[in-house]
Amino acid sequence: MWSFARVLVDRGNLSAGFCPLGLISPADIRSMHALFSGFYENADADTFLRDLSRKDGAILVRDRRTGAIRGFTTVKKVPLWDGQRNAIGVFSGDTILDPTCWGDRTLKDAFARYLLGLWFRALGRPLYWLLISKGYKTYMLLAKNFASYYPRHDRPDDPKREKFQRIVEAYAQKLFPGKYDPARGILDFGAGAQRLREEIAPITPAMRQANPAIDYFERCNPGWRQGHELPCVAEISISLLRPYLIKERRKTLPALEVPADSPRSAWG
Repeated sequence: MWSFARVLVDRGNLSAGFCPLGLISPADIRSMHALFSGFYENADADTFLRDLSRKDGAILVRDRRTGAIRGFTTVKKVPLWDGQRNAIGVFSGDTILDPTCWGDRTLKDAFARYLLGLWFRALGRPLYWLLISKGYKTYMLLAKNFASYYPRHDRPDDPKREKFQRIVEAYAQKLFPGKYDPARGILDFGAGAQRLREEIAPITPAMRQANPAIDYFERCNPGWRQGHELPCVAEISISLLRPYLIKERRKTLPALEVPADSPRSAWG
């Protein structure tokens, strides 16, 4: 049997939990790399290991019956100054999910619960999600799920734009020294950089015309096919985490005995 340092989601056929770097076994690392290299070019084992060694750990998604890894995201906490207060950044690096699990919420929910735990321990300090986008799908996570993020396609006059831009520049230069181009606002890892396989997440003219967020991503990062990455930031608020907070609270409450003749509508 396998074990997690902290199980975050356990339902259906999948289970997900955060595992500190020192507890990820060599066999799990090989499985993670095999899954990752199926989606990215230039994803050699040495580069993967070097990148993983800089992280705090990973959220691993497993098949509950076999223990096989079906997905993961690597994470690292980064101290930040947001212009007003000391803050905490949560950088998510390599992220992948087996195609058989596409559409499943286990990894997404596990990451949200991980953020919820950090939010409680932050004791009022601001919390930010830091991510770099090789393809449009990662950028779409911001556009679809966050109220406050950067860069954004729909609000060029966002009052938080300058603050978020400073945060992006600071963490990009800290985590990837010499790779950030402030003039273009992208990370350029040069020839031979890891990049999405062309067939994984192509962008067509029709997609750009139909979706302003996809069009904006390609205008911001026209070199994504060569492995250029768009660094982004999102503000993590309690309103975003509230659904998960409610679920956690319900787990801690004793079951309520409802009399058979009680009106069901009283309990929702």
